[in-house]
Amino acid sequence: MHTLAWQKSTYSPDGSNCVYVAAASTGTIHLRESDEPEVTLATTPAALHELIRIFKTTPKPH
Repeated sequence: MHTLAWQKSTYSPDGSNCVYVAAASTGTIHLRESDEPEVTLATTPAALHELIRIFKTTPKPH
């Protein structure tokens, strides 16, 4: 596997508990959390887009 260029999400706060994102040359997107950087999640752009769409459109509990 090629080395990934990780970027901190702009939505992550300063300090700990940050989310990092990296795009692989294969077209997959990789996600990891700063607390456990050895654990990564790989997904396709389409699947990540759908997940974000669901989060944005789901009503928040009161």
